[in-house]
Amino acid sequence: MKKIILLLSGAVMMLTACNQDKEGKAKLSGAGATFPAPFYNIVFKNYSEQSGNEVTYGATGSGSGIRSLKDRTVDFGATDVFLSDDELKEMGGEIVHIPTALGAVVLSYNLPDVKGLKLTAELISEIYRGKIKNWNDPKIKAINSEITFPDLAITPVYRSDGSGTTYVFTDYMSKADELWNKEIGKGKSLEFPAGIAAKGNPGVAGIISKTKGSIGYIGSEYALALNIPSASLKNSSGKFVEATTESISASANVDLPADTRVMITNSSSADAYPISTFTWIILFKEQSYNNRTENTAKALVGLLDYVIGEEGQKVAAKTHYAPLPQKAVELNKTNIKSITFNKKAINP
Repeated sequence: MKKIILLLSGAVMMLTACNQDKEGKAKLSGAGATFPAPFYNIVFKNYSEQSGNEVTYGATGSGSGIRSLKDRTVDFGATDVFLSDDELKEMGGEIVHIPTALGAVVLSYNLPDVKGLKLTAELISEIYRGKIKNWNDPKIKAINSEITFPDLAITPVYRSDGSGTTYVFTDYMSKADELWNKEIGKGKSLEFPAGIAAKGNPGVAGIISKTKGSIGYIGSEYALALNIPSASLKNSSGKFVEATTESISASANVDLPADTRVMITNSSSADAYPISTFTWIILFKEQSYNNRTENTAKALVGLLDYVIGEEGQKVAAKTHYAPLPQKAVELNKTNIKSITFNKKAINP
């Protein structure tokens, strides 16, 4: 009998050990936006190597990331659109938003031999609403007089999944074009009158790269990685602007609220690229839930400090995102200090 008790005790100890952090290190999991995935894949790996804490991230789309955090199946979510007041009420706990970088949504196209395409919100609206169907349409030619367009059908591409990229793109379009606002609107998942759907930024980028005559909205880093050309867009000051680190940063020259929930599309800044956005990591302010350990909570706070810190922001720049402005960094530090475990500050 004594031998059986010892065996059972050993089995319990082994199971307990399997649920504990390996060598005292934490295992963190996150899910959400595909938009910042190239940045997160590298900066999370760097943090893991430096701290010994393991970080896994699933690029499943902003909508999925928010649901996963709400269901408490991940330690943090990632999203390109902040949670609305109604969404915050449904989360079951207070949420902290931490912007990690800025990025741009670009209109990439597949037109061999065509470079320097310029577009306005009105032209994009007519293309996605199925009113302009061919690249040699006189309205496109009117602002691109130096380009000889082929007699080729336009294939607009959009997201099939709940997407923060879609929200950012349609937030801008709703501000800049009245007909778009009336007929399509803004949101993470919408009905598009024309075109074909694809899942995730990689899916849209893949279709554009393979389909002549296609155009689609994707994160700028995907366009750069796949060497797909992107259009210059006319901003609110009337200038045609490319998505660069400088033009994306210029969009953030706005007042930032304490909770960092702000959209910077169609910025009034004269040099701003008009479809720019923050991308956020979201987490519960009180980290003591679902039998989480204080060690895991400390590792999560350490991850946030690393991402918004000097080393993390260098990775953002290298992966074609714009680093955070100083005001956003300072707000982040304040909000990270507000995170608690059993109502005590983790990083006071």
